[in-house]
Amino acid sequence: MIIAVASGKGGVGKTTVAVNLALANNGIIYDCDVEEPNANVFIKAKLEKIDDVYLMNPEFNLETCKFCKKCAEFCKYNAIAVLPSDILFFKELCSGCGGCKIVCPYDAIEEGKRKIGEIYYGKNEIEIYQGLLNIGEARATPVITKLKKYVKKDGISILDAPPGNACPAIETMHHSDFVILVTEPTPFGLHDLKIAVEIVKKLNIPHGVIINKYGLGDKSVEEFCKEEGIEILMKIPYSKEIAELYSKGIALAKEKEWEKKFVELYEAIK
Repeated sequence: MIIAVASGKGGVGKTTVAVNLALANNGIIYDCDVEEPNANVFIKAKLEKIDDVYLMNPEFNLETCKFCKKCAEFCKYNAIAVLPSDILFFKELCSGCGGCKIVCPYDAIEEGKRKIGEIYYGKNEIEIYQGLLNIGEARATPVITKLKKYVKKDGISILDAPPGNACPAIETMHHSDFVILVTEPTPFGLHDLKIAVEIVKKLNIPHGVIINKYGLGDKSVEEFCKEEGIEILMKIPYSKEIAELYSKGIALAKEKEWEKKFVELYEAIK
């Protein structure tokens, strides 16, 4: 079973839920927050690189090129600028789609590539796969796509999504069997939760909500879930003890009481 753990906003406890769900149920965790992966803070595995991630980048043959501007007109990311006798290519803007090569009528473009990230693997109590986007790169989605090629459909695979509701989070959730949406009981938490709910509905994926820092804010998240018919799977209290465990890199599932709760959470999702 593939379970994605996502959140409309950062800092609500998404990684906390993902790690503890994996630990309590002997699952495999995939850290898809490739810009700032931190699940291994709790797993403490020795990570080793197992793969590189490349993005297609065009290479222009100026001897064959007629500077017709077809490639620049096609590129919606403005990664190509055609001058009277030269071509400027802005690699950071390129999406790697390869469309410029397809539309070139003079076969003046070849497929080059550049490395944008890496995939790591390690094992301690459980297995962990981690994607890491190179510093300065803007395209996180291709790294997540490559990381997901290692996802195992048998057993329990937990995907820790990047925060927010942009393309990297959507790519993480796509093709999952279930999505856990983690939120906090605040106006910001509710606002971004509503956006996340609309996304999972469009993806047609079963989903439920976990409220972290419960007791901190108001009841608006609970009221929203009731109105929308969304099940609240768990409430994690706003607690100094939990914060202390987190700050020390100690997973909640190390405590018997919480281990049982995360086992029950998985059973409820099943």
